[in-house]
Amino acid sequence: MRIQPTSHVDLSTPSGAMRTHLFRPATEGKFPGLILYSEIYQMTAPIARTAALLAGHGFLVAVPDVYHEFTELGEAFAYDQAGTDRGNALKTTKELTSYDADTDAVIDYFNSDPGCSGRIGAVGICLGGHLAFRAAMNPQVHTGVCFYATDIHKGSLGKGMADDSLARIPEIHGELMMIWGRQDPHIPLEGRRIIYDALTAAETRFTWHEFNGEHAFMRDEGHRYDPALALSLYTMVCQHLSNQLK
Repeated sequence: MRIQPTSHVDLSTPSGAMRTHLFRPATEGKFPGLILYSEIYQMTAPIARTAALLAGHGFLVAVPDVYHEFTELGEAFAYDQAGTDRGNALKTTKELTSYDADTDAVIDYFNSDPGCSGRIGAVGICLGGHLAFRAAMNPQVHTGVCFYATDIHKGSLGKGMADDSLARIPEIHGELMMIWGRQDPHIPLEGRRIIYDALTAAETRFTWHEFNGEHAFMRDEGHRYDPALALSLYTMVCQHLSNQLK
């Protein structure tokens, strides 16, 4: 499916305007909405390519700037040490409630968009995987896909590094798709077990997928990228999203 040229909208949130990048199918009709949460680097070229791929499979994709309170509208960080340091610092500078308020703003946008079918899902990568996990706690979000979601097992997202993501798992009502790399030092085996056990104890509907890959194996820039694995996972993810949202 072909897509429209990328556009954006600046959404109002309690912590200021949030640049949100939009990717839409070119075909007329109503489509499910997808919130795509980026890595700590915001809306980079690899994230844009992921958004375009998802839109081409029949979804309205919105990519919010996760650190909009602290950056210029539309600013992205480089995949270098300075960009990594800045992204990691802002991850625990931003208030946890602001992350959730950003999700509410995108949901409100989809609810007002005549091209949205009313079904909404969330997809996230790295930091964004954790944000997609939290988005799934919103009753209007019907599924979440989380690629190597960081900090859930440590409870360290947001200012104060004391999030409640594990405690709030019973609020997740849709089906989750959890994707991990076994060679990812950010979420080691013990951390993955904490998350798996918490989801199981809460009787959450989820699928669990572990692969031989490092952190960021989906990102099509850098030495950790695994093209064959990424291709197979995009197929799995698009099928999951279609099953849950269409």
